[in-house]
Amino acid sequence: MGLALQEIMETIRMVEMENLDIRTVTMGISLKDCAHPDVNIFKKNIYNKITTKAADLKDVADKIQREIGIPIINRRISITPIANVGVKYSSADYVEIAKTLDEAAKKLGIDFIGGFSALVHKGMTPDEQNLILSIPEALTVTERVCGSISVATTKAGINMDAISLVGETIVKAADNSKHINSLACAKLVVFCNPPEDNPFMAGAFHGEGEPDVVINVGVSGPGVVLHALKRYPDADLGEIANVIKKTAFKITRAGELVGRLAAERLGAQFGIIDLSLAPTNATGDSVAEILEEIGVEVCGAPGTTAALALMNDAVKKGGAMATSYAGGLSGAFIPVSEDNGMIAAVEKGALSLSKLEAMTCVCSVGLDMIAVPGDTHPATIAGVIADEAAIGMINKKTTAVRIIPVAGMKAGDMVEFGGLLGRAPIMEVSQYSSEKLVRRGGRIPAPIQALTN
Repeated sequence: MGLALQEIMETIRMVEMENLDIRTVTMGISLKDCAHPDVNIFKKNIYNKITTKAADLKDVADKIQREIGIPIINRRISITPIANVGVKYSSADYVEIAKTLDEAAKKLGIDFIGGFSALVHKGMTPDEQNLILSIPEALTVTERVCGSISVATTKAGINMDAISLVGETIVKAADNSKHINSLACAKLVVFCNPPEDNPFMAGAFHGEGEPDVVINVGVSGPGVVLHALKRYPDADLGEIANVIKKTAFKITRAGELVGRLAAERLGAQFGIIDLSLAPTNATGDSVAEILEEIGVEVCGAPGTTAALALMNDAVKKGGAMATSYAGGLSGAFIPVSEDNGMIAAVEKGALSLSKLEAMTCVCSVGLDMIAVPGDTHPATIAGVIADEAAIGMINKKTTAVRIIPVAGMKAGDMVEFGGLLGRAPIMEVSQYSSEKLVRRGGRIPAPIQALTN
């Protein structure tokens, strides 16, 4: 009884004082049975299936939140990558499909729907190319639709033709949505080795091998980890890792409870718990501040990558003890715009794009929510994506880029996105050209697996 009471009090403290929350309950829905050559019938099919399967998603999540007393921040849907379902649609058709997805999301009252996606890491079909070409308009005219493009895998190599097209697409999307600070780009992720059960936006989609309907949960909790570490100011790094492991175990156990309850009540299969630390702009809910608590003066100082590696590994070890079904990205997110500590580090000049790239070698995702000058050349965007894809390809891990060339802004300016997307300082990018590399096109071969140095 004493232990149970202690656990209850601890959970109450984590919720009230340390920003403990379940970041997202995401329903994955297969749309494979909705395929039809007539785009209007296809739109009707996907709208009906999504609004039927997820009809109770919001209400169930709200009720679970009230019952167990832990906030559930987002209710989301991921769908089969639309380019895998479509049947030779035009770019204009894909824009209309995106509008249908947006209508479904609004009807259900969910935050985002992800899966306006194409997997083109080895090559592009005309249909997939049409979807990519539709992205600038589709993500501008819709509010809740998110998209992703897989441009590389460890098995296939890096599709530089796709990366070149995506670089141009991102610049067009930024220009199309300049009236809303180029916000369309914040809803697009470019992946290497994308996970197919990821509940986090903007990169969520319902991949191959998934059931018809599934519930995936994303846990978070940077604030809880930060508060736990503050109680051990003189601990060595082994003890620090142990504190993070124990904290991650508690956070994940809460996620497991929510996920299983939601799946049971929604008549869906329980999928995975994503063991990620995802920051928000709330005070004390920062991954950068955890790294500084571990020991670096400012995030970005020498030692930051080592501290991040320690933290990321400890979160996985602790979380894996609390659930048998860990998946998704499962690691620390380092989105600049959504982390007050990261923003402060950039403003101090301690954290650069190059240092962020180095940090992505040891944590999940990659260059996330990076705002750059609006006049950044498409080839430079493509070069940044290619670098990050290379890190993922060689190291057999997921990496991604969510980069936003903010129209009309220059390095040092501050852009406001609002809500969970926060605000971001415009970061400098290299002034040296990547155009010849990108123009060569083709596919960078997959790496040899034996000689790993």
